[in-house]
Amino acid sequence: MIGTDEFWALIEASATATADPDERLAWLTDRLAERPADDAVDFALRLDEARARADTWHLWGAALHLCGGLCSDDGFHYFQAWLVGLGRETFERVVADLDALADVPEVRRLAERPTDDWDDAEWPDWESLDYVAGRAYERITGLPEGLDDAVEARGRARSELPDPVDEAWDLDEPEEVARRYPKLVALLLLGDGSGRPVCQTAKP
Repeated sequence: MIGTDEFWALIEASATATADPDERLAWLTDRLAERPADDAVDFALRLDEARARADTWHLWGAALHLCGGLCSDDGFHYFQAWLVGLGRETFERVVADLDALADVPEVRRLAERPTDDWDDAEWPDWESLDYVAGRAYERITGLPEGLDDAVEARGRARSELPDPVDEAWDLDEPEEVARRYPKLVALLLLGDGSGRPVCQTAKP
């Protein structure tokens, strides 16, 4: 069984093993594939439970502003996984106070340059984390696409897109953005001299 503590231990151990997102995916898949199939299911459920805590309009607004408006529903789904990938301490701090994103070293490095200058590997998303449990489950059982059936057998369904339950708000309203994320806004203004514009064309 993989409980919450062990889930986070695996996430953080993967970051110690390698900083490359794809190599972290391989490392996590290998570790899970050495265990019973139920552990792969547990991992998927723990990821969804963590992601649910970050699945808010409040965080979506911060992600949208950080990424210059390039944070669609898929993008925010992967942003949540990226936040998980930063480890438990950072995740808990940001979920408790979203403006704490401004203190995250990875965010501060991104803020130094406009989004046009970010490499693909730098973007705050980690889509591949969603594939870890499924690939491990298939390797253990030989059943392609078997993870979803195993999750459903537990009376659950895997998270596929954001579904915030907090109150929606106008995520590209400048005054509201500044009120909610004063440190993040100040950091982005400092980073490129003009602020990170929120793009109307990429609203969720």
